[in-house]
Amino acid sequence: MKQIINNILDALVKDGFIVIDEALDANLAKELLNFAREQNNYKQAGISSALDTHIDKTRRSDKILWLNEDNSVQSNFLDFTSRLQKSINQELYIGLSYYESHFAIYNEGDYYEKHLDSFKNSKNRVVTTVYYLNEQWNQSDGGELVIYDKNDNVLSKVLPKQNTLIIFLSDKFHHEVLATNKTRYSIAGWFRVDKF
Repeated sequence: MKQIINNILDALVKDGFIVIDEALDANLAKELLNFAREQNNYKQAGISSALDTHIDKTRRSDKILWLNEDNSVQSNFLDFTSRLQKSINQELYIGLSYYESHFAIYNEGDYYEKHLDSFKNSKNRVVTTVYYLNEQWNQSDGGELVIYDKNDNVLSKVLPKQNTLIIFLSDKFHHEVLATNKTRYSIAGWFRVDKF
């Protein structure tokens, strides 16, 4: 775990992003997938700005469910993010105040158009995390996360394979989720510098 966190810190300083295959305990990814599949209270995801949040299925069609630290499976994942937050604050002096995250389910045909996670007038999201839960994912299944540089060149196109972790600076990288050809599960999260 310590080596993964060190690799993340180095990548954030050098490149601003990192993609890690087989990032965490494989059993944790499987348990989180099982939990996500059992839930039936996902809500339609909204499009946010500094001023409001609204539903716009022409830009984003996934559904979400916020993580709950009182659940043991979710707590195990949040324990990792807590350790990462502490390390980022100690080593990079960013001053992250908390982490928020949700499960995201993309049904067949769902997508999320290109966007930034940090808004123009509200720089509260600083570091983005995406953790994939999907078993047996192939190129033909679609649903890739595409990360762009500031000149709109593709930096990385990531298949949403189980136990893959992506971390990047929220205000530096536009990204999108391509349309998926089967049900796709992930956990999206943000380290923030504002208060609850």
